[in-house]
Amino acid sequence: MRFANPWFLCLLVLVPLLIFWNLRKRPATIRYSDLSFLRTVRNRGKFLRTIPLVGYALALVFMTLALARPQKGRQFQEVETKGIDIMICLDISGSMQAEDFSPRNRLYVAKERAEEFVGQRKGDRIGLVVFAAASLTQCPLTLDRNILKKLLDRVSFGMLEDGTAIGMGLGSAIAGLVDSKAKDKVIILLTDGVNNTGDIDPVTAAQTAASFGIKVYTIGVGSKGKVPFPVSGSVFGKRYVQVNIDLDTETLEQIASLTGGRYFLATDAKGLKSIYDEIDRMEPTTFKVRQYTVYSERAGLLLLFAVLSLVFSGGLSATVLRRMP
Repeated sequence: MRFANPWFLCLLVLVPLLIFWNLRKRPATIRYSDLSFLRTVRNRGKFLRTIPLVGYALALVFMTLALARPQKGRQFQEVETKGIDIMICLDISGSMQAEDFSPRNRLYVAKERAEEFVGQRKGDRIGLVVFAAASLTQCPLTLDRNILKKLLDRVSFGMLEDGTAIGMGLGSAIAGLVDSKAKDKVIILLTDGVNNTGDIDPVTAAQTAASFGIKVYTIGVGSKGKVPFPVSGSVFGKRYVQVNIDLDTETLEQIASLTGGRYFLATDAKGLKSIYDEIDRMEPTTFKVRQYTVYSERAGLLLLFAVLSLVFSGGLSATVLRRMP
């Protein structure tokens, strides 16, 4: 709240002067030969006579405040960002059910960490591609974090035929960035397996990404050696078997190297969080914030109060509190 013409507030000094002048003014009197009949009557007149005075004083206060033009402001921000367009490319093949990221499986933790990463990237457009034996663009590039997080939550096993088509997933992520006008374009590719299906070779896809100036960070997920893998359908319910899941680190390193990115290995949930944090630091988003305030006038309400006070006080003075000359 502010006053556009604060110097008008100096007129408030007239309020005590008005009250002082009215109280000091000697009222007119009428002489009576006998006042004994008034001794039994309570003298409420002195109090009632001050009501119009208070009304006029309030009217003067309201008019003075209105002249000072009180204004209420609403602050707005315009954020200009040197935004980065990012596609998260997430493996949802059956091997991501391995529960070496105890007590959850690899996909659950990967989604959880991806959501945290998305929340940190203010001002960037982020999209989501999932892949197994084929690939699917789950969410195109967007600034709407809520929509992206909801779509991340819906990612689950069985959305696509099982398999690991790393090249197909990378190709879909590249397609989502080809028309981007952003200066920096990044893909975060997360997988726990070896490319075993699909029409696009991962290295060929990486070369395509490099030709479009797209940087690819690759994350290999999984512990070394045998890991617990759930098996359902047993008469005893869900049980676990120990299995080895191959991870093609060589190809992931080659993809990162060809595109100017980096390869990371996450063997647990904490390690995966650290990797996302490191990528966040390596790809900073710069902000330029401009603030401005829009003011709206509030004098109209005060003028209404002033008019009501004048009408009320004038009405009392002319009727029930009218003075005889």
